[in-house]
Amino acid sequence: MKKLPFFASALVLAPLLAACLLLAPNAQAQSVEPLDGIAAVVDEDVILRSELDRAVRNILTQYAGRPGQLPPRDVLERQVLERLILVRLQTARAQATGVSVSDAEVDAAIANIASQNNSTPEQLRQQLVRDGLSYPEFRNSLRDELMIQRLRQRFAQSRISVSDAEVDAALATQGNAMQYRLAHILVALPEGATAEQIATGEQKIEGVKGLLERGEMDFSAAAVRYSDSQNALEGGDLGWRTIDEIPAAFAGSIRGMQPGQIIGPLRGPSGFQLLQLVETRQGAQATSGGGMVTQYQARHILIRAEDGAEDGQAKAKIDTLRARIAGGADFVEVARANSEDTRTKSAGGDLGWFNADDFGPLFGAQVTALEDGQVSAPFRTDAGWHVVQRIGSRQVDATDENRRAMVRETIGQRKLEDDWNRFLREMRGEAYVDIRTGANADDATSGG
Repeated sequence: MKKLPFFASALVLAPLLAACLLLAPNAQAQSVEPLDGIAAVVDEDVILRSELDRAVRNILTQYAGRPGQLPPRDVLERQVLERLILVRLQTARAQATGVSVSDAEVDAAIANIASQNNSTPEQLRQQLVRDGLSYPEFRNSLRDELMIQRLRQRFAQSRISVSDAEVDAALATQGNAMQYRLAHILVALPEGATAEQIATGEQKIEGVKGLLERGEMDFSAAAVRYSDSQNALEGGDLGWRTIDEIPAAFAGSIRGMQPGQIIGPLRGPSGFQLLQLVETRQGAQATSGGGMVTQYQARHILIRAEDGAEDGQAKAKIDTLRARIAGGADFVEVARANSEDTRTKSAGGDLGWFNADDFGPLFGAQVTALEDGQVSAPFRTDAGWHVVQRIGSRQVDATDENRRAMVRETIGQRKLEDDWNRFLREMRGEAYVDIRTGANADDATSGG
C-alpha cells in the first residue's frame, strides 16, 4: 500500500470563503458577545442563540429572491445548528491533537481568497463590513476552517492508502475521462437504528421521491428542504466526479443514466439516499509533464511530537532508535516495534515508491541526500521526528506517472470522503450535545 501524497495540504480557498461566510459565528464568538440564550451545549462548549440567528440570517441572505427553496424556519435552524455543532466538534478535536493555525497563516489565506476574487485583503475586509459581517469573526471562522482542513489532512495521512493494484485496476477500465456531476438527498439513520427508525426513514425518502416523480419540486429544492446531508443547503450538489470517485453501489448505474435521471432510494451506511445525475462532460486526459523523473523507495520510523517537553522526549526516543540501528539492529524490526506511523508500521515503515516532493520538501531533501541502503540522522518535520532508510531509486516516465498519480488521488479522495463522513458521524454520536432550541429540544441530548 502506498501513502497518498499530501493532497489534503493544498487548501481549496474558494470553498473556504463560502464556508466562512456561512459559519461566521464561530467557536470564539462567545468571548465577544454578551451572554444570551444558549442554542446548544457541545461537550464543554456552547453555541449561543445569537450565533445560530446570525448563521440563519446569512443563509436567508444567500437565498434572497428564492425563499421557496428553503425549508420551514425550524428545519432550516436544525440544519444550520448541526453544521455549527460539527464545526465545534472538529475544531475541538483538532486542538486536542495539537493542530494550530498562526495569525500569519490566516493572513496568507485571506490574501489568497482576496486574490481569487480579484481584490486585495483590504477590499475583502471592506466588502465583508458592507455585507454586515464582522471581520474579526470572519478571521476566527477562517482559522477554524484551516484547522479542520489540517485535521482532515492528518486523518488522511494516517488512515487512507491506495495500493498499486487498485491503481492498475482503475487504469485498465479508464477507457475515457468521462466525468459526472451528481447531487444527492440523504435521509439519515442513527447508528444502530431501530426497526421503527428505519421504517420512518424509508417512508420519508419514498415521500420525497414521490414529490420528485410528480414534478411538485425539483431535486435541488427538495435537497435543501428535506436532506440531512451536510451539503443540503447547496442543493445536495456533490460536484464533478470520475467513475473511480463514485461509490461502487452507484457506479454501475451511473454509466447507463441520462442527465436528470434519479436512482434510489438506496440504503447506505449513512441512511437512505436518492442520487441524481445532473450532467456529464468529457474530462481531459493527463498528458502533460512528459520526460523521465527520479523516484525513490524508502522506509521510515516516525515518533510524533508537539512543541515543548513532548518534542524533547520524542527527540530523545528517535536518537535512541537511530543508535540501535547504527549498532546493528534491523531497521524493519525497529520500525515495526516503535514507529508511530500507523499506516506503515506493520510493513516495517515501507513507504513504497514516491517522488521526492510527495511527503514535503524536508522529507524529500533527506531522501535525495542518501545513498541506497543508507540511514539518515534524525530529522524533524511537521509530523514529528523521523529516521529514514533509502532502499532504491528508479527513473520513470513522468507522463505515465502523472496518470497514475491522478488515479491514485481520485481513489484516495473517494476513500477519504467515505471514511471522513463515518468519522464525523462517530464523533457526533459520541459527543455530549444538548440542543436547547426547537420543538425537540428536550429530546436532543446525545453522546455521553
